[in-house]
Amino acid sequence: MSVSPASSEIRVDIERLKAEILELANIGRHEQDRGIYRMAFTDADMQGKRWLRKQIDSAGLESYMDGAANVSGCLEGSSNLPRILVGSHIDTVPCAGALDGALGVISGLECLRRLREVGYRPHRSLELIAFSDEEGRFGGMFGSQAVCGQITPDKLNTMSDLDGTLLQDEMKRQGLEPLAALDAARDPESIAGYLELHIEQGPVLDRLQKPIGIVDEITGLFTWSVCLRGEANHAGTTPMDLRNDAFMGLADFAHEIPRILEENGSQRSRATIGKAQILPGAANTVPGLVEFSLDVRDTSESILADLSSACRKALQAIARRRKLMFEFEQKSYIPPVACSPLFVEQLTATAQCLGLDCHKMPSGAAHDAQIMGRIVPVGMIFVPSKNGLSHSPAEWTAWSDIEAGANLMLHSLIALSNLE
Repeated sequence: MSVSPASSEIRVDIERLKAEILELANIGRHEQDRGIYRMAFTDADMQGKRWLRKQIDSAGLESYMDGAANVSGCLEGSSNLPRILVGSHIDTVPCAGALDGALGVISGLECLRRLREVGYRPHRSLELIAFSDEEGRFGGMFGSQAVCGQITPDKLNTMSDLDGTLLQDEMKRQGLEPLAALDAARDPESIAGYLELHIEQGPVLDRLQKPIGIVDEITGLFTWSVCLRGEANHAGTTPMDLRNDAFMGLADFAHEIPRILEENGSQRSRATIGKAQILPGAANTVPGLVEFSLDVRDTSESILADLSSACRKALQAIARRRKLMFEFEQKSYIPPVACSPLFVEQLTATAQCLGLDCHKMPSGAAHDAQIMGRIVPVGMIFVPSKNGLSHSPAEWTAWSDIEAGANLMLHSLIALSNLE
C-alpha cells in the first residue's frame, strides 16, 4: 500500500487519541488541586510507563524498556536503513497539566498504530520513544542524554533531586539497575532523525490563532546561582549612604537586565530572576546577603556567551559601587540547537498539503529534541497552548488543534520514512 501526504485520506483517530490522553492524565492526579504529580521515577511515573507499554502492546507494536527506563515501540520498515524516532516524555513537573510531553508520546503511538491498521509498511522503521525525566528532576534530561551517550558512571553516582534524593537510589527502589542506563546509548548512525510534537507552552500561536508552529531553533540556556554579600545592620541607625545593602545590589541588577538584552541580545533573548532569598530576612535589618537565580536564554550560542559576559560585568560593577562581594556558580548550561532544515522544509510542505496554516518559530523551552539534536537531525511541531499556560492544571489545547498536529506528524512520518 502506498500512502502520500497529498492524496491519502488516512487520519488519526481523534476520539481514541483523546481517550488515551485523558486516561494517562488520571495517573498521578491529585484530587485536591487537580494537578498531575508524575515526577520521574516516582511510583506514578512507573505506573505511567507500565500503562504506556500496555497501550503499545495492544496496538500490535512490541514494547521495550531500555536501561534508562525509556519506553519504546517500533513499526518495522522494509529496509535496514537508519530509523526515524518519534516521541517525547510522560514524566511531569509537580502539579502539572495533561499535555506537556504526554501529547507527543500518545500522538506518536496513534500515528504508528494507524499506519499498522491500514497496512502501511514504511521504508524506514518508525520507533516511538518516551524518554525518562525530561523535566529534569535529577538535573538533566536523563533519558535522552542516556540515548545520546552523555551519561557516565560518575553522573549516575551523583545525580540528585532538590531534596537530595539520589537518582540511583530511586532507580533501585523501582527495581532498576542504574548502571544499565549506560547501555541505553545508541549509535547515531542507526538513527536518521527524531520528530517531536509538543504544546507550545507559550502564547504566540494562541495569539496568532494558528494551529501549527514549526520550530526552526531550540533555545539554549544557562542558569546561575548568584550571591551578593554586604553587611547586615540596623535599619534605623544606619544612614543610607553608609549601608552595604545586598538587596539594593539585586535591585540594581534587575533594572540592568533590559539594557543588557538590548545591547547584547536578540529578539529571541530572555533573562529571568525567578527566585531570591534575602538574609537575615528581618523587617528592621539592612539585608546582608542576597542569593538569587538567573536564567538566560537565546537560540544563538555566541549571543549566550555575550550575555553571560555582560551579566558578569554588570554584577561586578554593581558590587564595586555598593561595596558588596559578588560570586556566582553556573548550575547548568544547555547549548541551543537548530532543527534540521530538511525536517523544517518537509514539515512545512506537509502542512501546506494538509491545508494547515503554520508559523515558523523558535522554542523558548528545552525539549528532548534539543538533546537528540546534538547527534541526529531533529524536527518539532508545536500546537497552541490556551492563553499560553503550561506546567499547570490549566494547561490545555483545543482538540481540533491536537488533531491537526497529530495528522501533520502522521504524514510527516510517512514522508520522512521514505527518504533515501
